[in-house]
Amino acid sequence: MQKYTYTEKKDTRSGFGAGLLQAARESRNVVALCADLVGSLKMNDFIKEYPERFFQIGIAEANMMGIAAGLTIGGKIPFTGTFANFATGRVYDQIRQSIAYSEKNVKIAASHAGLTLGEDGATHQILEDIGLMKMLPGMVVINPCDYNQTKAATIAVSKYHGPVYLRFGRPLVPVFTDADQDFLIGKAVMLTEGEDVTIVATGHMVWEALVAAEELEKEGISAEVINIHTIKPLDEDAILRSLRKTGCVVTAEEHNRIGGLGDSVAQLLVKKLPMPQEYVAVNDSFGESGTPEELMKKYGLTSENIVMAALQVINRKDRTQLGFNTSSHV
Repeated sequence: MQKYTYTEKKDTRSGFGAGLLQAARESRNVVALCADLVGSLKMNDFIKEYPERFFQIGIAEANMMGIAAGLTIGGKIPFTGTFANFATGRVYDQIRQSIAYSEKNVKIAASHAGLTLGEDGATHQILEDIGLMKMLPGMVVINPCDYNQTKAATIAVSKYHGPVYLRFGRPLVPVFTDADQDFLIGKAVMLTEGEDVTIVATGHMVWEALVAAEELEKEGISAEVINIHTIKPLDEDAILRSLRKTGCVVTAEEHNRIGGLGDSVAQLLVKKLPMPQEYVAVNDSFGESGTPEELMKKYGLTSENIVMAALQVINRKDRTQLGFNTSSHV
């Protein structure tokens, strides 16, 4: 299998900051709004270079969404910046009515998503945001895996016309994708090819999936790893091609198991290709305070959990092929 290495770790939110600045250099219509979290969203370089294109809204997230929707009427491409919890749960009505229903060209940039916000705890973490946003008609949902991909995604999003939810995070994670990559919205990225099990991962879990694939290889198991950076629209063809080869799938995400990537894959399989599936995700609970590493381990979001899920789903596949009743394996 193809091996991936890295020489540094960087936060994906910094990738957003770099991408926002580059997008602004390429289009004078790109503007940015923030809800009093400039440092956390890494918008400082953008503000330094384009102060006249920045709007500090303060702790008024609902107002920020309304202003962003209004700016699109004049042809602007607004990026709104705040924590994912505040960018979705706090302002869902404004996003639904003023952005999604109205098909406004607003880019909702959401940092500190998932558990890895860490010590700020459950009130600032959010594990439901992917589900909330993908349910909105016309909303594109993107969750890149590292600094380089987040930068590329931000630039691509600025050129796409329509509402987009762009999710990224706070912790330092391995940088392993190409710096000059082309980011294609809605097109999955095959990272490793395999024959025994498909691992479909998104965001911070992509690196964990690659580590898991190397561990599985030591056990003689060939894992195919797919980076689903775009959860909606989902690259159904890429997933189905892989599943027709491997016959089973593990989905891995830093999100509630209800409503996230796993459920999107499950809906696809139910309709087109019923196959055994295991989820690696938070099991329908809120988070808590702790370091990112502690929380990922406690809530079952590590490469070890992916390995265990892969072994379980392969066992279910084998039992199905032998004609056994697998109804107890859910």
